[in-house]
Amino acid sequence: MIRAILTDIEGTTTSLSFVKDVLFPYADQHMQAFVVEHRQDPVVARLIDDVRMEVGKANLSLADAIAQLRQWIAEDKKVTPLKAIQGLMWEEGYRKGDFTGHVYADAVSNLRAWHEQGVKLYVYSSGSVHAQKLLFGYSDAGDLMPLFSGYFDTNIGHKREKEAYQRIVDAIGLPAQEILFLSDIREELDAAQQAGLKTCCLVRENQPTDDLLHPWVENFNKIHFPPA
Repeated sequence: MIRAILTDIEGTTTSLSFVKDVLFPYADQHMQAFVVEHRQDPVVARLIDDVRMEVGKANLSLADAIAQLRQWIAEDKKVTPLKAIQGLMWEEGYRKGDFTGHVYADAVSNLRAWHEQGVKLYVYSSGSVHAQKLLFGYSDAGDLMPLFSGYFDTNIGHKREKEAYQRIVDAIGLPAQEILFLSDIREELDAAQQAGLKTCCLVRENQPTDDLLHPWVENFNKIHFPPA
């Protein structure tokens, strides 16, 4: 019996193009101005220090730290201080109405239905918890945040490591086999399965399924399970 669902965002609830063609370019284009403007903010200052620690250069200049952040964006690196700064930048964009968070209609309808059935919903994404809340809070379908019971990012561990899912299971407080993990990435599903979670792959972008050792569906409408 499934009593909780843990879902990825990019490629699962949300189109890859929204993240890659809207959010990432926005962060890249505004990185210089944002960091310079907010460099005295304690949160931003701490994150810049985290960048210095990440690259092992305590005396890294602000300009070089900005260049490093932009390089990580170009390389699509899942680096925690980058994700945190991006979240702060995207908050400005959402609040100003520069964009809204894309969520597939089939994801919206099923997340609402599962919530009404009493299934607990959680998010696990490489994007910061702050960025996750912004996407769902300012979504195309309105504020979806009340549907979710919790959010997890790379502070709990990387998404391709079994230990991260074990920590999430402990945080949720349910047996692993009662939690269904949804993602479009095979290695993430493998790690979740190794931690004892049930898994389902979202195949929205025509990725190959020949060697996929997980149940897979094309959209949320085709996910069927007996909730507790």
